[in-house]
Amino acid sequence: MNKTQFDPTVQPVPASVVEQVDAADSTLSNPKRAVLSLGSNLGNRLETLQGAVDALEDTPGVRIKAVSPVYETEPWGVAPDSQPSYFNAVVILRTTLPPASLLERAHAVEEAFHRVRDEQWGPRTIDVDIVAYADIVSDDPVLTLPHPRAHERAFVLAPWHDVDPEAQLPGRGTVAGLLTQVTRTGIAPRTDLELRLPE
Repeated sequence: MNKTQFDPTVQPVPASVVEQVDAADSTLSNPKRAVLSLGSNLGNRLETLQGAVDALEDTPGVRIKAVSPVYETEPWGVAPDSQPSYFNAVVILRTTLPPASLLERAHAVEEAFHRVRDEQWGPRTIDVDIVAYADIVSDDPVLTLPHPRAHERAFVLAPWHDVDPEAQLPGRGTVAGLLTQVTRTGIAPRTDLELRLPE
């Protein structure tokens, strides 16, 4: 089988994005902190999450600083047992990409893993969401920041808290505090699994 057929790193980064970040990429001058949530419930879930992490790291102007533990989560917003369970994780990165370009890259990673958007809350090979970008609070319908439902999702808050116990969700307060207000039913740490931080 041709490896590149499933290799997310072959997805082209738009030329305009490359031009914006190439000059700053060697030093990541004035980078911003961003938090992304990853989820997969189809195919080889762990391999897909790792592929997404690696593809993000291969993006000009992006450097991944931390990768959370993996959690197994019952699907959110659907009937019990109607879908396979998810593997979820959070990555923290530094980037010179503006939010819109980071969103473009997140969508490119999803497309590389054949993400299909047939139905809301449908199963997916990979879901890449921008949870927070710097301290920006925006109700832009294309990219609402922070993610409008992050504060009520344990599968985002728990792995984020694991990797950054002092984290703040802009406009909502501390991740630790938010985590005490949500149920952890249907979410469990998978201590037997691990995502590698790109070298």
